[in-house]
Amino acid sequence: MNKLSLLDVAFFIAESEASPKHVGGLMICKRPARSKTSFAVDLYREFLTFTDVQPPFNRVIHFSLTAMPTWHACESVDLSQHVFYHKLPRGKNGRQQLYRLVADLHQPMLDRSRPLWEMHVIDGLSEGRFAVYVKTHHASADGVTMMRWAADSLSPTADNLELKPIWSIPHRSGDRKEERFKQKMAESLLGNLAGAGKRVLGVGRLAAMLLLESIKLTKNAISLPFVADGNTPLTGQVTAGRQFATASVSMERVNRIRSRTRSTLNHVALTCLDGALRRYLSDEGVDLKRPITIQMPVNLRKEGEESMGNKIGIIQVELSPPTDDPYVRLRNIGFSLRNVRSMIDSVAPEAIESYTLLTGIVGQLAEMLKLSNHLPPTGNTLVSNVPGPREHLYIKGARLEELHPVSTLPAGNLLNITLFSYAGQLYFGLIATDELPNLERLSAYVAEAFSELEQSVFDAHQPVGRVAAGFASSGGRRKGSLASDGHR
Repeated sequence: MNKLSLLDVAFFIAESEASPKHVGGLMICKRPARSKTSFAVDLYREFLTFTDVQPPFNRVIHFSLTAMPTWHACESVDLSQHVFYHKLPRGKNGRQQLYRLVADLHQPMLDRSRPLWEMHVIDGLSEGRFAVYVKTHHASADGVTMMRWAADSLSPTADNLELKPIWSIPHRSGDRKEERFKQKMAESLLGNLAGAGKRVLGVGRLAAMLLLESIKLTKNAISLPFVADGNTPLTGQVTAGRQFATASVSMERVNRIRSRTRSTLNHVALTCLDGALRRYLSDEGVDLKRPITIQMPVNLRKEGEESMGNKIGIIQVELSPPTDDPYVRLRNIGFSLRNVRSMIDSVAPEAIESYTLLTGIVGQLAEMLKLSNHLPPTGNTLVSNVPGPREHLYIKGARLEELHPVSTLPAGNLLNITLFSYAGQLYFGLIATDELPNLERLSAYVAEAFSELEQSVFDAHQPVGRVAAGFASSGGRRKGSLASDGHR
């Protein structure tokens, strides 16, 4: 029996048929050379033979009127209720059809009478490919934890043909002695007082920062919640029905920009998303005069900590004021994120968790009362970043070519964007309600915004001689004048 944290419980409280709270991943794989056409269905059948289900995949949620909800282990798990097979018909087996199926599979709530996870093997993709889609309730794990579990179940080499389903292997939960000590402390009066003290002091510090922000005495320490512009197609009452789209860029291109501008991956990715979202909103007749505000999950684990469940906070971050210059946008976002990082590091993780719960409760009440169309949203959208393996992984010799995140929608947001880095690519997973128009166009704009940023950085970092020549040949168009880093 395991107790849930307050944040874990919050995902159950917030869940509804229109807004389920599970997260997932879509793995697109290439069959091994000279393998049978039945490779995917054979894989599915072999999955069903792994009946020794390990925690947390053997746990069901138990609610009580007098105590916090707890996880209880099942005596047995019927894999036929959790592992499924689909085959796309010939001629309807392209990426668009795959994404439509994944969106349909991602919509329904998980059955709370059973362990809260599913795996779907999707056969019949073009060019000898198949896909595996997995979803797990957010109360069981956050994105970082899910990625660790997935990596544990896959092989780093193609010649390792051992199958290790994600539910069949023991998953690490950190240092057991430390965990037991923390549990005893949490159950003691002293531990409760210490934790409460950290929360109160930290929330007080956050409140002071937000007050200073509201009266314009500070800038970009943390964005105020519930001040984002609600007159956009990105926000409103979350309804049933999902659509899914993706974009990707190579990490080599991302790292080239990072090295030239001394930026982080988040700086670069959010710059692209800011540009793409503004272009998308302009297409939809919305001209924002203020920065887009995103909700951004932050990992609150200490280095080396591998605990199960959720260890995240969600804060609001302003992106760039309106500008047509991608390089200026990058600098603005870098400034904002550095200040936010300093703020997070200045308070206890418990305070960030409490702040997340408080703001989440307000947003959730608005959604439960069906007021999300009339009240300011917590942010315009939610953007998260989950780091993944740098090298290709394999499942029974089949190479995992792409790995796309599929997340959940927070209250009041019709769009969620999750970043995931894997095997030299940065993937953008976009999940939205059916009410959000032109999601595929937005995903295309992400790639275009990256190319624009790339060109802007390249222009700014040419050698002085080349800049002058470029300026002259362009009829006076602005080029940068910074020294080159030697890259051609």
